Amino acid sequence: MATLSSLPSILPSSSSSSSTAKTPHPNPPQPSLLFFSKPLATALTTALATTTLLISPPSLAAQPSTYHLYYGTAASAANYGGYGGNSDKKASAEYVYDVPDGWKERLVSKVEKGTNGTDSEFYNPKKRQEKEYLTFLAGFRQLAPKDAILNNLALSDVELQDLIAGADSLVSEEKKDENGQVYYVYEIDGIGKHSLIAVTCAQNKLYAHFVNAPAPEWKRDEDSLRHIHESFKTVGPF
Repeated sequence: MATLSSLPSILPSSSSSSSTAKTPHPNPPQPSLLFFSKPLATALTTALATTTLLISPPSLAAQPSTYHLYYGTAASAANYGGYGGNSDKKASAEYVYDVPDGWKERLVSKVEKGTNGTDSEFYNPKKRQEKEYLTFLAGFRQLAPKDAILNNLALSDVELQDLIAGADSLVSEEKKDENGQVYYVYEIDGIGKHSLIAVTCAQNKLYAHFVNAPAPEWKRDEDSLRHIHESFKTVGPF
């Protein structure tokens, strides 16, 4: 019996059990409400407002136009400017093409119009060699073969002569518009310069539209330059 009484007690005493029973259970956790400090709440409000602005569709009215349409009359040197210099270009237009906003028009002289047939020209004021212009020749009822047309155009255009002579590549093709009118399209990649040319016949005239750019501007503005090249067309009967 002495041995048994000397063993340590494994079971808790009745006083311990009583004490444990009287100890109240802690209250179950209550749902907590999140309260942000004022600076954090302000930051979240700002973030939500910013997100709303970012996903809101832009206003169409705020988007500026990229091009404007030019109406060309292809008037002879004798009739250059119309009666009194105030002819209605839109009403008497024979061709149209797009001009990038910000480009400047170069005034073509009567002498230039009479010698090489230049009718209109626009250029980028930041780089004058980046430009588009149109020449025309009277007395053409239909297009000659593609090679012959390009060589004839070069006879009165020294820049075109040099470009063809030093070209790394020259591609030509024939296209038709929705009305069946035939256009010759040329793309010339020369030394430090790129050129797109569209040629067609209408109203007993040959029209040639040129888009030229130095190599750096061509790489930068290729999409825009191709757009204005493809925008050229004649209007009226053909």
